[in-house]
Amino acid sequence: MRHRKKSEKLSRSCSQRKALVRSLLRAVVINERIITTTSKAKYLRGRTDELITLAKKASLSAKRSAYRLLQDHKLVTRLFEVLGPKYKSVQGGYTRVLNLGPRKGDGANLSILEFTKMTPKAKPLQDKQSSKHSKISEKSQVKKAPKKEVKPKKGIMSGMKKIFKKERDSL
Repeated sequence: MRHRKKSEKLSRSCSQRKALVRSLLRAVVINERIITTTSKAKYLRGRTDELITLAKKASLSAKRSAYRLLQDHKLVTRLFEVLGPKYKSVQGGYTRVLNLGPRKGDGANLSILEFTKMTPKAKPLQDKQSSKHSKISEKSQVKKAPKKEVKPKKGIMSGMKKIFKKERDSL
């Protein structure tokens, strides 16, 4: 019997749905934030929370279960070494879904699925003024080569010869 076995189908067959979920889960683990449709984001929210719960356990069976979903050893190590320890003291709510509005092309509602504790991206350690000066100095060092003027050939026949030229080895 199928009592309470309802799940989101996402308008796909079973194998296509598994592949879609797997690729989106990989993207979430790599980027920590993805933009997708609202229904996919809501469906993935539970799956990513399951992955973080597995990462908090940090056992061999948990790693194998995570590998079964992600199918990449590098992503599993990232999940267990980077993302899992961040949420060690948190009991739930590892991800959030933020609505963006309709997509321009087809009007589908878009959402952002992201982790609540995101790692900040590393920024270059340069001052704004020094970067401006370096750009100016780079521009002054690069000299552009003078453009050669291409003169058109005289007469109509030169163009006609190119159009009606016989190609002997065309077959």
